[in-house]
Amino acid sequence: MPDQFRIGTMINISRWLKFILLFILVFTVVSACSGRSPQNVSTPLTSDCRMVQHALGETCVPNQPQRVVTLDVPSLGNALTLGIKPLASIVYFDTPPPYLAKHLEAIENLGKEEQPNIEKILALKPDLIIGIKYSTEPIYSQLSQIAPTVVDNWEGYPSWRDHFNFVAQVLGKTEEAKLVWAKYDQRIASLKTLLANRLQDLEVSFVHICCGTIDIDLKNSFNGSILADVGIRRPPAQAAPIEGGITLLSEERLMDIDGDILFVAVDNEEANQKLAELKRNPLWETLRAVQQNRVYFVNYPTWRGGNPLAADAVIDDLFRYLVNGA
Repeated sequence: MPDQFRIGTMINISRWLKFILLFILVFTVVSACSGRSPQNVSTPLTSDCRMVQHALGETCVPNQPQRVVTLDVPSLGNALTLGIKPLASIVYFDTPPPYLAKHLEAIENLGKEEQPNIEKILALKPDLIIGIKYSTEPIYSQLSQIAPTVVDNWEGYPSWRDHFNFVAQVLGKTEEAKLVWAKYDQRIASLKTLLANRLQDLEVSFVHICCGTIDIDLKNSFNGSILADVGIRRPPAQAAPIEGGITLLSEERLMDIDGDILFVAVDNEEANQKLAELKRNPLWETLRAVQQNRVYFVNYPTWRGGNPLAADAVIDDLFRYLVNGA
């Protein structure tokens, strides 16, 4: 009996040790999970996802996301370019630009960029959310609880190429992105060939009128970078880069928009009234483009679109007015 008692006691002690070890293991795992950031809670590392570094940290994104939400128009345009139609997006236009309008069917509008509809995003059950830092950061923790959320450090329209490449990486579409850039380069080369004999003598200006102000887009703006790729000269005041790529223009410096061709973008009735005032300025009639009747009106959201879909539409305008219009 004593031997049996000792054996039974040893068995009980062994069971208790196993129980204690199991308890310690569970406690350790739970403690580790509770100390994780919100993005890691919602994006466990598995073979179905891959880690992506972004402006607000590191997130494991699905290898093949199926239910994507974008929180800005450049990201929306980038996703569409790469063959991904988001479930929902911020679309901050009263009237969407033509290049984008045809793609918006069945895409939910999430409202304002600074305050997207969180409840609507939650109801859509996305598996990936893409945004840009300045507007997404205040609500990042909430979004990360809904789905893996990645944020790019958007630095204004001069960074539109980098942002496209970032979205391509996040979506696992880097090979498709190479084809997009190849098509872009081919169209730019074609335009350069057709304009070859005129490039040195052609000076192109761009002005946007909105909200009581007049803006000019410089060499490193979205449309300015496209014009630079073609090799088109800009007026001296528009030929240098500046942070953000955009600057205000006073009516006293109206000659800063002087050029052989002037592209003008107005986006509402208030802007049209401002343009009418501008035309009453005596300097307006001294502009070369005005004298040569080469002032062309273009769509503002397109010429500041910040994505390859918009770039394609800008190149269409350049063919229309610089080649066919010539």
